[in-house]
Amino acid sequence: MFVETVVAVVIILAVLLLVLSLSSKKGGTRKKQKSRAQIMKSAGQKLAKNPHNPDGLIPLGDLYFSEQNWEKAYPIYETMMNIAPKHKEIDAFVATLRQGICALKLNRTDDALKGLEAAYELRSTDFDVNYYLGQAMYAKEDYARATACFKKALAIKPEMTELNTPLGLALYKAKHYNDSIPHLRRTLDEHPDNKEVLFAMADAMHESGYADKAINVFMHLRPDPEFGPRSCLMAGNYHTKLNMLDKAVQDYQIGLKHTNTPQDIRLETLYRLANVYFTMNAIPNGIAALQEIQQVNQTYKDVPSLMQKYGELNQNRNLQIYLMSATSDFVALCRKIAMAYYADSIVKVLDVSVTPQTVELLLDVESSRSSDSEIFRFYRSTGSTGEFVAREFHTRIMDSKANKGVLFVGGMFSDDARKFAENRPIDLVDKNALTKILKRLDADD
Repeated sequence: MFVETVVAVVIILAVLLLVLSLSSKKGGTRKKQKSRAQIMKSAGQKLAKNPHNPDGLIPLGDLYFSEQNWEKAYPIYETMMNIAPKHKEIDAFVATLRQGICALKLNRTDDALKGLEAAYELRSTDFDVNYYLGQAMYAKEDYARATACFKKALAIKPEMTELNTPLGLALYKAKHYNDSIPHLRRTLDEHPDNKEVLFAMADAMHESGYADKAINVFMHLRPDPEFGPRSCLMAGNYHTKLNMLDKAVQDYQIGLKHTNTPQDIRLETLYRLANVYFTMNAIPNGIAALQEIQQVNQTYKDVPSLMQKYGELNQNRNLQIYLMSATSDFVALCRKIAMAYYADSIVKVLDVSVTPQTVELLLDVESSRSSDSEIFRFYRSTGSTGEFVAREFHTRIMDSKANKGVLFVGGMFSDDARKFAENRPIDLVDKNALTKILKRLDADD
């Protein structure tokens, strides 16, 4: 009987405690709601009489700021910031700081800087001031000042590890690539799926000389709709430098499949792709990429001159071989040119000499009137060939006791080179004259 009585008492006490608890919660809610309503009513009455009454502005500002109602809090703190010098009851630091924070949350960066810079003047060692001022500077793309603010904030509160993200990105944007890597890596340790930080760290590693490590990240990010286009461009550039041209083409093509790609990234990708195609002798594909660029920007980089150069090459197969093909094909073409140079003579190739820059043929040229020893030298250069090359070639002719020399280039000769060749046993054949010979070879074929 005693036990049953005790159990009954315990149950009754538990029920009473539960009822009291629920009653307390309801009363607290009503009290809180009443408190907010009272604040609104009291502040409204005071501000209706005087819009600059601190006794109305301060509690109303506190209320809206605590509720993160930035739209309503901002004009209140803007007002308090402006009138603080005349009202000692307003904390000027709090007013300027909160005005800046509210403006920043509303993406009103210039307005935010007004308050945050004023707050910094009042209390430069405050964590919130440095943190939010750093955010505002980052939004203004003043990455050097953003970095300084974030560093100072981290020094004030070293335990705030989340600062590694904005600090790392600010350092990266300021092109302090090596310094940014530790902060970006710490962010990824906690948030491995942060694609922005992942791309920034890969690019920072690439710029710091760790391209072999960065490439794996770029390859991983290629499908990403936001960071994929830039990652494809970086991967393509990496593979181009390693002469892995098929992989580079694949990288660039994946990048071009993305939609909503920034125009500058798309144009650069097309430009790089065109140059890879030209290196691979896939001239029509390269021209198509350049044409796509010109639909957007007619004067992008050296696209007009590339169009002229490769448009001509596309129409003249022999000129392609002369300027771009493998050495064996180039040597074979040089032989054909030598045979076709004198229409009424018998030409015999006595010796062939090949260097990385030239092909040189020692020839015996027989005509009805004479038999001469001649040297034909072929340069693949497309720029301007100067007097030095002409002089060196003349010395070679004299040393070999040849009767004459013919110098071929894929570009032009300078005026000094032409002047030197006058009255000497040298013929100079520039690109225009060479093209005529090559077209004649096409016709003979």
